[in-house]
Amino acid sequence: MSRSLHKRWLKFAAVLVGVFGPVFALATVPAAQEPARWSLDLLSWPLDGAQTYADPTTRFLTALTGGFLFGWGVLIWMLSGAAYDAAPEAVRKAIVTGFLAWFVLDSAGSIASGNASNAGFNVVVLIALVGPMWRPARPD
Repeated sequence: MSRSLHKRWLKFAAVLVGVFGPVFALATVPAAQEPARWSLDLLSWPLDGAQTYADPTTRFLTALTGGFLFGWGVLIWMLSGAAYDAAPEAVRKAIVTGFLAWFVLDSAGSIASGNASNAGFNVVVLIALVGPMWRPARPD
């Protein structure tokens, strides 16, 4: 893997994470909830319509989640620039460690809350997010 591939992958991961921020943040508005509601329904397989945004607490937690996801995406995007150029291995390790931390906590919480199917989805997402970042890059 080259450093330029790692930088491109970081941008891909940033978009993949960050795009869900506005989706979930907009779910606080009843007219814009469906994409987030459907996402939650999918992640708590099977698709059965059981996930709703009727409860204000759900909408509030979704607003927080949207903010965190968007901010995390922006952070990853920013790390793909000058920070990566200055310390490619440190950035790679920080990103991979961050994704692993998300994976463990999110999957454990999903299982504990009765949504074990999300842990399975998390495996796919982890592989997509980390991609070639598992291994150190060689200089271009």
